[in-house]
Amino acid sequence: MLRYLPFLLVLALWIYAFIDCLNTPEEQVRGLPKVIWVIIILLFGEVLVGPIAWLVAGKVRTAPGGGSTPSEWHRNHRTEFVAPDDNPEFLKSLKEESKKDEALLKDWEADLRRREEELRRKENGEEPKDS
Repeated sequence: MLRYLPFLLVLALWIYAFIDCLNTPEEQVRGLPKVIWVIIILLFGEVLVGPIAWLVAGKVRTAPGGGSTPSEWHRNHRTEFVAPDDNPEFLKSLKEESKKDEALLKDWEADLRRREEELRRKENGEEPKDS
């Protein structure tokens, strides 16, 4: 089983580099056109030259936040969590949904009353009123 490990590692690196190259926007590719990088990765994948060349020289790699280290970026860009019951937008949407539900319920109740009245009239032999 261990004798297949180098082959699997080479294959994984080759697939990663190929997919990374395909998913990279054209403006982030440096040195050569994207199509040439794909060909290099495909042709020289078995000997790792193509994938390593792509990872080292093919793509512009920048730190998040315009040059700061990732830990600095996370320190300066914390997301503020707001509980749903403290979020005014969420509470407003609940009130709007509640108003819609109440109006729908009133319509259903009125329709039910009307149908019950028609049923009573039919049972008593009265002519139904035209609404």
